[in-house]
Amino acid sequence: MVRKYFGTDGIRGLANGDKLTPDLALKVGMAAGTKFVRGDHRNRVVIGKDTRRSGYMIEQALTAGFTAVGMDVYLLGPMPTPAVAMLTRSLRADLGVMISASHNPFDDNGIKLFRPDGYKLSDEIELEIESLIDSDMSRHLAKGREIGRAHRDEEARTRYIEYAKRTLPRNIDLAGLRVVLDCANGAAYKVAPIALWELGAEVFTIGAEPDGFNINHKVGSTAPEAVAAKVKEVRADIGIALDGDADRVIIIDEKGHVVDGDQFMAVIAESWMERQMLQGGGIVATIMSNLGLERHLTKLGLTLERTQVGDRYVLEAMRNKGFNVGGEQSGHIILSDFTTTGDGLVAALQLLAVMKQKNQPISDICARFEKVPQLLRSVKFKSGKPLEHKQVIQAIADGQAMLGTSGRLVVRASGTEPVIRVMGEADDAGLVETVVSQVEAAIRQVA
Repeated sequence: MVRKYFGTDGIRGLANGDKLTPDLALKVGMAAGTKFVRGDHRNRVVIGKDTRRSGYMIEQALTAGFTAVGMDVYLLGPMPTPAVAMLTRSLRADLGVMISASHNPFDDNGIKLFRPDGYKLSDEIELEIESLIDSDMSRHLAKGREIGRAHRDEEARTRYIEYAKRTLPRNIDLAGLRVVLDCANGAAYKVAPIALWELGAEVFTIGAEPDGFNINHKVGSTAPEAVAAKVKEVRADIGIALDGDADRVIIIDEKGHVVDGDQFMAVIAESWMERQMLQGGGIVATIMSNLGLERHLTKLGLTLERTQVGDRYVLEAMRNKGFNVGGEQSGHIILSDFTTTGDGLVAALQLLAVMKQKNQPISDICARFEKVPQLLRSVKFKSGKPLEHKQVIQAIADGQAMLGTSGRLVVRASGTEPVIRVMGEADDAGLVETVVSQVEAAIRQVA
């Protein structure tokens, strides 16, 4: 069954565009609230958001919907997505909500929902909520004393900071480390700098002056040039770039070079294997992770379980097969010993712990394997289904034949924006360029 509102990561779109409006947010609050109202206690929902101007509008509409069906609302204010997941569990809430479009521009926004245990909703539950959205909700309205109330939780920020700090090994602090932290003018602009400073680091913060419109603009994990420049300027030991909702992280070494999620996962896998913490005999990553990571793990006697793109699918495989480390090349790092979703700050703390333990520069620590030449290109399209066009199908088949068994070709539609990703990798960089260019050209002709 095709989903009407939910995509690969909740509901996302242009704020006040064709889909994401206050009217829809109101209905989502009523529908999700109805689905998760249970028992004879005062049901509660926690709502966090990033720093987009449209977050105020969506927050109020969701609050109206939830209170209308009898749920009490705890408003967390600007808060990272993983903090909302954690606080949903910590506060024994019946539902958690994050208002964010992650790394997208400011004029987009989104709604992510979390179960009482802090995990994202299954496809089946999202379909049930969609069915309720399109139904007559009047019979579910609370009456009189049963109507919910809303208030702001002023202690939530401190709860999350203390939680994040406790994920660092007990015998380690960050004293002596010079850290550049880029908060992307997003949800972590208050909590992340405080956590790092309280752990002893000397923190140089950028991207921590949100104005409602500058989230992810030339800062954050999708624009690492800003933090790289700052690292070189202040001669920092490491740069940490979060995205708008702080569920992903990109690392910059002391030389100003970007360390992607694949190298990051390799470091954590080795460290946790040495500490006898690694579960499942390997890690989980997506089809986009570099072939060099897979070869490196094999040499260590570890496996790489691949999933389709999306942190929810990584987490699903981790839970089903007993892994506790997983993530995406883009910087979603999931450490299920601590979190139920990607957490950029918590993941960065694990890497900082390795730095302190080994007393080595981050450039050495994160050079775990030689990457296989990989090329990723994005092709925008206005409408239709370009991947179903015969010309594109043939170009993909030809590309796969050219790469043979020595490389990989991945062509997929983004789940969050009208873009088709074309990724190729092989030991022969020239061959990769040829294959990706041919597939890209075919898509552009029909898109």
